[in-house]
Amino acid sequence: MNLIRRRELWFPVFVGPFALGLLVFVYIPILWSAWLSLHEAHQTLTPTRFVGFDNYAQLLGDPLFRDSLLVFAAFAVFIVPLTYVCSLGLALLLNGLRWGQAFFRSAFFLPTAVSYVVAALVWRFGFFSGTRSGLLNSLIRAFGGESVNWLGGGDNLYWIALVTVRLWLQTGFYMILFIAALQRIPPETYEAAALDGAHGWRMLRHITLPQLRSTSAAVIMLLLIGAFQAFDEFYNMLSSLGSYPPYGRPPLVHLYLIALGNKQQDLGVGGAGTMILASIIVVFGLLQNWVLGRQRG
Repeated sequence: MNLIRRRELWFPVFVGPFALGLLVFVYIPILWSAWLSLHEAHQTLTPTRFVGFDNYAQLLGDPLFRDSLLVFAAFAVFIVPLTYVCSLGLALLLNGLRWGQAFFRSAFFLPTAVSYVVAALVWRFGFFSGTRSGLLNSLIRAFGGESVNWLGGGDNLYWIALVTVRLWLQTGFYMILFIAALQRIPPETYEAAALDGAHGWRMLRHITLPQLRSTSAAVIMLLLIGAFQAFDEFYNMLSSLGSYPPYGRPPLVHLYLIALGNKQQDLGVGGAGTMILASIIVVFGLLQNWVLGRQRG
């Protein structure tokens, strides 16, 4: 009995710091943003005048904010299916390896630990630099071509840089999720299917993918939320252009420029944008729970 009580005393010791950090850095800022969104707050964190939902109306009527939602949609169209296919493909390949599986899992998972800011700067200055020193431009000139302005040109080539850096950073994480799900599939299922003549694509379609349905739903929802929160790659890779063009303004970049990046520093409108984005992310989370609930049912 005394041992059980001692274990119960250790619970707040381990959980307390996490709960305190969650309260200070998540819940209190969300509540303060909600309060600011109802007030006028220019260049100050102290609300000055109650304006109700005027900040929301101003933001929703801003064409640049609406364009930023379209930028998110375009980014999600590229990054979500690519990450899903690449992570699932790597998981299937590594799960079938008889040797070196731990090494390759670690190698593909390692980019997950890299800072998004650092990766964006490496992509910008190392690979997709518009100067002659960029790696891709060096390869193009080696085959007789001319240097390309990847991030500032008008041919939508910037999407290659933006998508590839996010793909490199997050594929390994979702690969691990798929590997864990694959290892939960009973081997007897595949043996029975092999006896019935199922091989290759038929086994993948009728056995593997149905067994991964819940994991796939969770991965897709997480990818959508992650695409909606895109900031570092857009902000750091396109900052060389001076003023961010519409294609370089996903929602978080647009709100950052409103709240901190201009002379007015309208924190009231920025708070309204924060609440709108948080509401959309909550909807994604509820949709994920609904999908997973249907799959379990």
